[in-house]
Amino acid sequence: MNNILQYESKVWSTADLLIGAGIKQSDFPKYMMPYFAMVMLESRLVRHYNELLKDFGADSIDDIEDVNDFFEEFKDYNIGYNEVVIRQNTTLADICKNDKTFDNDFDTYLKAFDPETKELLGVDRGNTEEKYLDISGLSGQLRKKNILFDTVKKWSEIDLTPFNNSDITTLEEHIKRKWADISAETAGEQYTPDDIIALITEIILSKIEDNGEFLTIYDPTCGGGNLLFGVEDLIQKSYNRPTKTYGEDWSDSLYALAKIESRFRTDSDIRYGNTLTNISFIEKQFDVIVANPPYGVDWKGYKKDIENDTTERFHALPSISDGQFLFTQHILSQLDAKGLSVVVHNGSTLFSGDAGSGESNIRKYFFDNDWVEAIIQMPTDEFFNTGIYTYLWIFNKNKAEDRKDKVILINGSDFYEPLKKSKGKKRKEMVFDNRKTIVEALTNFEDTDYAKVFDKWHFYYNKQAIMLTNVDENGKTFEDQLPVKKNKEGSAIRAKSIKLNPTKITQVTEDETIEITDFEIKTFDTDKYENLKDYFENNLKPLIANLDYKEANLKVSTAKTSYYFDADSESIIEQVDNTKTALGCGKIVIKASYKKATKTKDASIVITTELTPDYEKDYEIIPYAPNEEDNQQNIADFMAKYITKPFKYIDNTIGVEINFNKVFYKPEELRSLQEITTDLQNLEDELLNLEQELAL
Repeated sequence: MNNILQYESKVWSTADLLIGAGIKQSDFPKYMMPYFAMVMLESRLVRHYNELLKDFGADSIDDIEDVNDFFEEFKDYNIGYNEVVIRQNTTLADICKNDKTFDNDFDTYLKAFDPETKELLGVDRGNTEEKYLDISGLSGQLRKKNILFDTVKKWSEIDLTPFNNSDITTLEEHIKRKWADISAETAGEQYTPDDIIALITEIILSKIEDNGEFLTIYDPTCGGGNLLFGVEDLIQKSYNRPTKTYGEDWSDSLYALAKIESRFRTDSDIRYGNTLTNISFIEKQFDVIVANPPYGVDWKGYKKDIENDTTERFHALPSISDGQFLFTQHILSQLDAKGLSVVVHNGSTLFSGDAGSGESNIRKYFFDNDWVEAIIQMPTDEFFNTGIYTYLWIFNKNKAEDRKDKVILINGSDFYEPLKKSKGKKRKEMVFDNRKTIVEALTNFEDTDYAKVFDKWHFYYNKQAIMLTNVDENGKTFEDQLPVKKNKEGSAIRAKSIKLNPTKITQVTEDETIEITDFEIKTFDTDKYENLKDYFENNLKPLIANLDYKEANLKVSTAKTSYYFDADSESIIEQVDNTKTALGCGKIVIKASYKKATKTKDASIVITTELTPDYEKDYEIIPYAPNEEDNQQNIADFMAKYITKPFKYIDNTIGVEINFNKVFYKPEELRSLQEITTDLQNLEDELLNLEQELAL
């Protein structure tokens, strides 16, 4: 390469004028993108112009007999057009030679682009339309600051015509990376580094054949296209397979850059839109899908559209705060029946959400279909504006027979080289040998220190809900006190509670004594409360709610009997005169309800009391077995081993999660007792020496 990266610093020097004009750094990309796109476009048009002259066997346009044929053929390539550059042979550098005529000449230059290019650059766009790069609007702002001419002149000095499309793409991606570094508002907006693009491509190459067959590559969140086009270029360098790229994004500026880039590629289709609400390629299935979707970004802005989606893409919905699993479900809906996909995620998609949650159900959906072949942990500090761990999910709808129902986890967190100079938060990179180790682990599909193969069922678990019946110190439950009746079918049915007819409820605390003797209240303090309902809502209801039956000094009395809960024995005590009987563990339930007035009765507050068993809902996490009989035995064995109280099964929910830390956990090696003893003795000796020195 004729070192195109020498222009990287020159591009960034154009920002000097922006600094002087008081434009904040985070806005630099907005002001730089349109001019970079314009310079990039012009250079490619000029380069193509010169190549087409050679095809016509001419040294200049004057050597061509029918120039209209030349210009028409130029347009047929569909890479864009500019009347000023192509017909008048006038470049941006030529326009900038005369500052007196610059304003008119620059305006003419912009309007000379073909309609699609003008739309992408944002030439004279109205307020109601998409501006994409908005070059007219931003040029107007720079003109007000009196730096438009100087800005365009600096850009015109960047001559990219000696470089081919691949070279210019390389420079473009380096510039876009810096833009991402300074302008991304959230950690979810990630520019994919070159080393990760290389790893993703090397994984794909290890899974597909070099058979000359046509290959479709898709990125539903393509941004400026660096991942999509980067993968395509690397595949074409290694394999003799014709490719077509498809991409979609709804960032105005990044879409415009990707769209402009796509026109200089042999076969590429980039469209504008939100992948989650507007599927541009609904009729297509793709051989390869790559994506680095936004993560940690909510989707509440289009919640209704997602919930009302009729494409059946979304098996379940993740939490509103993170939509990355929405993109992944979309990806798998458009992946060919034999397709391969590599998707970048943060760690939350591995484990967030309990069994039955959207995230867990989505993971279960992927595993049920046996689409997950591998998950690879990347080093921290690999991306430009976040230092977190990231993960590559490898989805394969055409697994080899010996990999059916199996998943390999690869811990690549230690496979990196430190950068000599940080790039934003990127402090590490995966060099070829690092990437080779990971690809070999995926290819070999064997256990190593950094790779573990599991049956996919290893990641499933039962979340078994049970209703425990609490017992007192003697193993007794109040449930045994409940009367038993027979229903119409003759089956024995135990009552749910024993209702009391209280004469008094008393609770003594350090602050006050509460006593209730009226259990159908119709009067209230009219000086404090507007009506009986007001008295109920703001006095009696919270008072009853705060009565704690587990306090030994709460007592419910009936005509002959008193009941209270003994905290020491965890039992309801029935007291008749001086005789006390432990009835078993249970609850004393006191309720207050407001009864509206009827034609025959005034409004009233009714207080009721009943004794019930002490039931407690609990959940147990139990290993899963795919065979239903084995799974039920797993649950039964677990209960017999760990649950000692009476219980009833409620519902069982199957969850799926992946715990990298647990799989690759390495316990810290403890120091020997001899080392610790020696260190302590040395410390004691040092302290003794200090004391002696102080004494002197």
